[in-house]
Amino acid sequence: MSSATVRNVPLLDDDTIPFGEETEMQDPNVATKKYTHPYVTFFHLFFRVAAIVIYMFCGWFSDSFITSFVFVVLFLSADFWTVKNITGRLLVGLRWWNYVDEEGISHWVFESKKSKINNNEARLFWLGLIMCPVFWSLFFIIALFGLKFKWLLLVMIALALNGANLYGYVKCNFGASKDLNSAASDFVKTQIFKNAVNIITKPNPQPTTASATNVV
Repeated sequence: MSSATVRNVPLLDDDTIPFGEETEMQDPNVATKKYTHPYVTFFHLFFRVAAIVIYMFCGWFSDSFITSFVFVVLFLSADFWTVKNITGRLLVGLRWWNYVDEEGISHWVFESKKSKINNNEARLFWLGLIMCPVFWSLFFIIALFGLKFKWLLLVMIALALNGANLYGYVKCNFGASKDLNSAASDFVKTQIFKNAVNIITKPNPQPTTASATNVV
C-alpha cells in the first residue's frame, strides 16, 4: 500500500541545507549564466550516454557478453543514483523519493521548489532525461525482432532505471501540485455526489393521517 505526497523535508536527517531552502544562497544571476553547475551537468549526461555508447560498440572491443553486461549495468546504476539524488535537485529543483513509515506503509514523495533555474541546465536535464529512454526503446525493438534475448534483458534493465527517473521527475514537475490542488475539490465533488444519490434513492416519507376523533 502506498501514497503520494508533496513535502518540503530534508532528503536525509543530516541534510545540511533542507530541500527548498537553497534559494537563499543562490546567485541572483543564476538564470542568465551559461552554466551554474557545469560538473553536475556533465555527469548528468555522461553516465547515461556512456551506457548507450558501450551497448552500441561493445562488440568492437570484446566478444564477451558478461563483460559488456557488467559495464553497462554499472553505468546505468551510477546514472540512476546521480540523476535521482543530485542532478534533479540542483539543475531543476525537483526531487522524488520513497520512505516506509512505522506501520510499514510505503510513501512516495514528489517535491518541487520555487527557485531560479538556469535555463541551459534545465534544457540539458530534460533532453537527457527524455532522449535516452527513447534510444533504449529503439534498442528494445531491435533486440526483440532480432531474437537477441540476452541483450533484451539488458535493455529492459536500462528502460526500468531510466523510466523510473523519467516518471518521478515528470510527476514532480506536472503531477504533484495538481494532485494537491484537486484533493479538496475531489472530496467536495464526492460528497455532493453522495448527497445527490441519497436524495434520489431515499424513499419519500408517507404522509401521516390524523385519526378522527369523535367529538360529543
